[in-house]
Formats: sequence, C-alpha cells, structure tokens
Amino acid sequence: MIVTRFAPSPTGLLHLGHAFAAQTAALAGTRFLLRIEDIDNTRTREDFVSAIFEDLGWLGLRWEMPVLRQSARMDAYRAALARLEGMGLLYPCFCTRKEIADEIARASDAPQGPEGALYPGTCRGLCESARAEKIASGASYALRLDAQAAARCAGALSFHEQGAGPCGEHGLIAVDPLLFGDVVLARKDTPASYHLAVVVDDAFQGVSLVTRGNDLFAAAHVQRVLQALLGLPEPAYAHHRLVLDADGRKFSKRDKSVTLRQLRESGIEASEVIARAFSL
Repeated sequence: MIVTRFAPSPTGLLHLGHAFAAQTAALAGTRFLLRIEDIDNTRTREDFVSAIFEDLGWLGLRWEMPVLRQSARMDAYRAALARLEGMGLLYPCFCTRKEIADEIARASDAPQGPEGALYPGTCRGLCESARAEKIASGASYALRLDAQAAARCAGALSFHEQGAGPCGEHGLIAVDPLLFGDVVLARKDTPASYHLAVVVDDAFQGVSLVTRGNDLFAAAHVQRVLQALLGLPEPAYAHHRLVLDADGRKFSKRDKSVTLRQLRESGIEASEVIARAFSL
C-alpha cells in the first residue's frame, strides 16, 4: 500500500504547477490524501480552501475523507516541540531578521545553505538566566533547532529518493544534518514551521511516499533528522521536475500565474489542462 498526499497552502489560487504536482501524487499512490497546510493564519483564506476543493475536483482527482487541516493540529506540534525541548535540542532566538542580516554581513565567510546564508548562532550560547530574563521581559523569540546537537543525537542518516533531485540524485542519499543550520521550528505568529508540521503530519497520516517538486529536495535532509529525533517512520521521497512558464520560471502564486480557475472559466477541458501541465 503506497500512501501519497497533496498538501497545498490556501494562500492563493492553484495554478498549472499545482495541477502537475497533485496529479503526480495521485498517480503514484494506491491511497491519495489531501492536506490543507493552513498554519499561516495571516495569509490563509477560507475562499482559497474552497477553491482548492473545486479545482482539484474539476481536474477529476478524488481523495480520502476527511481532509486534514494543519490548523487543527496545534496540540500535535506543541507535543513534538516539547519532546525536542526535553532532549535539550531547542533554544530561543531573540534576533530580529535585521540583526541576523547585519551579523551575516559582518562575516566575511558566512556559511551558506539552500536558502542563503545560515543563521550565525548568535543566541545559541546564551545562558539560561539570560534567556529567562529576556522571555520574562516579553521579548519576542523563535525556537531554533541546535543542528550540531541534533546531529550528534540522530547519528548517521539517509533517505530514499525514488524520483530525481535537482542534480539527478537517486537512490539512498546521505543526510547532511547541518545543511540548514539552526533552523527555526516555531515562531510566535507561526507555532510550527513547515519542516516540523510536515513530518508530524506525514507520520500521523501514514504517508509512505512523499512526492513534491525538486525545489524541496534539500528539505528532506532536515526533515529526515526530525523524523529520527521524534521517532517517526521514514517515508520514501520522489521529487519531480517543476512546471515552468515561457520565461523558464516556475509557476507561482506571488507572480500571479494563470490559475486553474481562470482556465476552467475560459471553457478549457480539464484533460487539456492536465496535458498542458505535463507538457511544460
């Protein structure tokens, strides 16, 4: 039994890239799940949730019910954070984004990760009393994973890639637990990061094969570490190519790419949309 899922965020209307990703996930599994990743309550809208159901249904996709929504899973994320904190693997970071950028700018050889320069670890060495004082004062903070401590705790890890990463990676891939540095796992306005929520929810739903775009290939490294630390089962991964527009850029909500709703309202058939998505 292969369990796959499609997990869009309701922060905009779906586009051709989503059609490709959803269809790829559905074809790869014997059970197909839909998950709504609606943790970001500043950008999530209920009309976008409704549009997801409408657009995917129009494409002919069918998924198991009930649909899981991350906004109903906060207790599970808090429990995962508490477990990591009990293992001594989390620390509060009080740095603002500007302070982090300034610190990186002052460093001539700041280490780089998949998303740019890594957090320099400014708050990692704060003593407990200093941390407690800042928290008591009402200072805002994020919870970061101590990557080096996590690496020692998790040991040597790998993940199974059944698709192809950005450079054609396939098979058993050795995990680099320091790839993202001390990654943020929770913020005040976002009580669980993508990395934390996705591993907790995939385990809860029994997802055995994660299909997604190869722009998220690097994320498998930090997510595999979290799976090991939390004692969660390890899914296989199948990263796939991205759907690109005429200018060679991936379709994006922010760039106001042509949406499935626009295509549907233009009178085009769903089969034509899927064929177009797979031909790009």
